[in-house]
Amino acid sequence: MAAGARRTRELLRPVDAAQALDEAALLRYAAAHVPGFPSPAPSLALSQFGHGQSNPTYCLEVSVPGGGGETRRYVLRKKPPGAILQSAHAVEREFQVLKALGAYSDVPAPKVFCLCTDASVIGTPFYIMEYLEGILYLDTKLPETTPSKRKAIYFAAAKTLAAIHKVDVAAVGLQKYGRRDNYCKRQVDRWERQYLHSTGEGKPARYPKMLDLVRWLKENVPEEDSSTGLGTGLVHGDYRVDNLVFHPTEDRVIGVLDWELSTLGNQMCDVAYSCMQYIIDSTPTENSSYGGFERSGIPDGIPQLEEYLAVYCSMSARPWPVANWKFYIAFSLFRGASIYAGVYHRWTMGNASGGERARFAGKAGNAMVDCAWNYINRENVLREQPATVVGMLVSKAPRQEFHREQEGSTSTNGQGRFVPSEKVMQLREKIMKFMKDHIYPKEDELYKHAQSTSRWTIHPEEENLKALAKEEGLWNLFIPLDSAARARELLLEDRSHISPGSSDDLLLGAGLTNLEYGYLCEIMGRSVWAPQIFNCGAPDTGNMEVLLRYGTKEQQKQWLVPLLEGKIRSGFAMTEPQVASSDATNIECAISRQGDFYVINGKKWWTSGAMDPRCKILILMGKTDFSAPKHKQQSMILVDINTPGVQIRRPLLVFGFDDAPHGHAEITFDNVRVPVNNILLGEGRGFEIAQGRLGPGRLHHCMRLIGAAERGMNMMVERALSRTAFGKRIAQHGSFQSDLAKCRIELEQARLLVLEAADQLDRHGNKKARGILAMAKVAAPNMALKVLDMAMQVHGAAGVSSDTVLSHLWATARTLRIADGPDEVHLGTIAKLELQRARL
Repeated sequence: MAAGARRTRELLRPVDAAQALDEAALLRYAAAHVPGFPSPAPSLALSQFGHGQSNPTYCLEVSVPGGGGETRRYVLRKKPPGAILQSAHAVEREFQVLKALGAYSDVPAPKVFCLCTDASVIGTPFYIMEYLEGILYLDTKLPETTPSKRKAIYFAAAKTLAAIHKVDVAAVGLQKYGRRDNYCKRQVDRWERQYLHSTGEGKPARYPKMLDLVRWLKENVPEEDSSTGLGTGLVHGDYRVDNLVFHPTEDRVIGVLDWELSTLGNQMCDVAYSCMQYIIDSTPTENSSYGGFERSGIPDGIPQLEEYLAVYCSMSARPWPVANWKFYIAFSLFRGASIYAGVYHRWTMGNASGGERARFAGKAGNAMVDCAWNYINRENVLREQPATVVGMLVSKAPRQEFHREQEGSTSTNGQGRFVPSEKVMQLREKIMKFMKDHIYPKEDELYKHAQSTSRWTIHPEEENLKALAKEEGLWNLFIPLDSAARARELLLEDRSHISPGSSDDLLLGAGLTNLEYGYLCEIMGRSVWAPQIFNCGAPDTGNMEVLLRYGTKEQQKQWLVPLLEGKIRSGFAMTEPQVASSDATNIECAISRQGDFYVINGKKWWTSGAMDPRCKILILMGKTDFSAPKHKQQSMILVDINTPGVQIRRPLLVFGFDDAPHGHAEITFDNVRVPVNNILLGEGRGFEIAQGRLGPGRLHHCMRLIGAAERGMNMMVERALSRTAFGKRIAQHGSFQSDLAKCRIELEQARLLVLEAADQLDRHGNKKARGILAMAKVAAPNMALKVLDMAMQVHGAAGVSSDTVLSHLWATARTLRIADGPDEVHLGTIAKLELQRARL
């Protein structure tokens, strides 16, 4: 066995006298609460793990009566005795997260059996879990291990961390395990308190540089820390190679240990902390130089820091962390220093669990503070992402084919950056089949109804198709992962507003990212009827997202749940006829507070969905304070469409299409009184909500336009192959072939731009992705217009008639050069960002 690598059993030593347990009481408790524990109570061999500085950890070895000498091992973790810091050593939380992961996730976690919160049993709370027979690598240099094995161990650690960060916390029941937002800010405050509690008068002395470091961290918290989107989720809190149990003969992790600091939050903190050995060797020893790999040299075989990060980023689909890497490393060193201050304080009191090493923890902590300042003052800290590692990982993974049957695409495989998962591919195939079997055959019937005298009623077949889509699990697919987690909390808390038989999984979609949904939304865009069949149509998707993100529990119960179930529809009232609504600061609709009500006066138009007889709720944007700063005047409020004073004046036509029974309404609001608690998020926060709503909504339009253009391509090709003009098929004419090729090129370019925008929206959120979102919003409708115009040209007179879907698809695409902001607004955004980049 190589030095620094120890089998689990080799870490055991006799129990410290100061940490002895009441073995008889422990046996009685284990026999009563651990499933399969040998009974009657056998003799117990109790030993203690020497590795670790925090919660004392023991091995329970018991003989099996009548087992011919067979023994069973269990592991016990408990809080240390004596006075401890508030909220520290939370074995209860360790048990909670391990139980959740063991039952539902792919993260290698030891199985837990029981939790005892009764301190009278053995002196402090504890839990019992399974014993893992494996290897722990206590020295991060992995001495005397082969270079190939070193690389495999580090890459296995990176992949396991990615697996932890990909856990759907709502699916495993950890959605209330902590707050996702402002993690670093709260952690800095917490560890500052812990440090101050462990040092000072009558305790070890405080290090002045530590207090300076606290101030620097508070002033440099990354903007992304306030997010709750991609990059936030389950955080281990102490992720290191020596907290991983590896398989005895294979280079894979079989158990992640020491979840004491786990919570929900900014996962990049885990990543930086797992890289500490590159920056510093903080092992508490008497004569340590505290030099990390960067100073002492990386042992042969251990990957470069950038290679390790590349594996993590590839496996977790996360962006390269160069922008805020300096902060995350400094934060990790700060937190480590605070932890070591606590360890050293416990050593001075005689209750540290790490043995002799605890004696030097104070010195190690101060060295970490010095290292943090050295790192902060460095000019360059991280190189660009190495493509070779990512390529190696991708090449070893089985390639997933991304077929586009009957789409005419020249790309037929998953090569390239955007490769849908098997889950997405299966959903995609289901949607394509549903469209082929149920929606396309019904389009003529739905169109005829929409042009009849009954067009403002709902065709029964539409509701039948919705019910069928629900049965097949093709429902609410637009709901992003983070919003689904919030909604699941609502559904778990109170089901009184939910129809009997409604499944949470059904109502909350398939747990997709915006990028994953893009592959599905595109298919829906091939028919103007399809999105609402799958409960993925605008403006309902945007309104549901608003309620998911910003609605109160009561607002969600009253309006969100029936929208999720598809029982009602909604409208979004923002655009006004008397002002240029492309600049939303111009809106004039007044929302004035009168006691327990808001009174609304104004006129709106292009309120899509308001003509629908199923429309029950409007989200209206108006001004609550005309004297406030121009982006704080606006508020959003929920208005029941049946409230007195709400008058739908007329449907508006788009190039002759009234889009019945959905429609686009002109509405007046004449002294409309709504309860004060209908306000969303609070007065003056309308723009804040709008930015959260419009990012995904704009992108959904772009995704659907890709599908509309794809259908136009299909129809164009079929027509060209079947029609003869001037002695040969249209498809044989050189001018047609040239135009067809150009359409395909522009369509594929737009598709990749839309997918890139979705990916950035997932990774960075609306604000940072606004540039690429603006590009997609300009490019997609212009591309679709060109392709559909070409398709109409090939169809001749039929193309501009209502005998094909082309004219309606074209009208929709043309509208989307104005809806959700005209091209000029988005072009301005793109140009401003480009100019800002040039000034940097």
